[in-house]
Amino acid sequence: QVQLVESGGGLAQAGGSLRLSCAVSGRTFSYYAMGWFRQAPGREREFVAAISRSGDSTSYADSVKGRFTISRDDAKNTAYLQMNSLRPDDTAVYYCGADRTGTGVTTRRYEYDYWGQGTQVTVSS
Repeated sequence: QVQLVESGGGLAQAGGSLRLSCAVSGRTFSYYAMGWFRQAPGREREFVAAISRSGDSTSYADSVKGRFTISRDDAKNTAYLQMNSLRPDDTAVYYCGADRTGTGVTTRRYEYDYWGQGTQVTVSS
């Protein structure tokens, strides 16, 4: 059974930074492409960032490009999302996902096989 546990969310001021972590257990972490999605109240879950199994390829939503950075540490079985220059419209519950079959970056929600429980990020103006 694969488990994903997000952490690092909280309250930040506009212009500030947070780093989210996604710890994966139950299977070999390096087998999975990883991604971050977010869901604001009343909205659908949307793609934020993704990283390939090897870590060589990344993809970002236009709304976060240049501000967020996704990374992975296979030795720690953990994926990260560094969020800088935060804005109030970044407020959402952030979820990490693991894709066991993708060989590149995975940007479509339905392609992810496992999800964490989510962590709240709130950005005040």
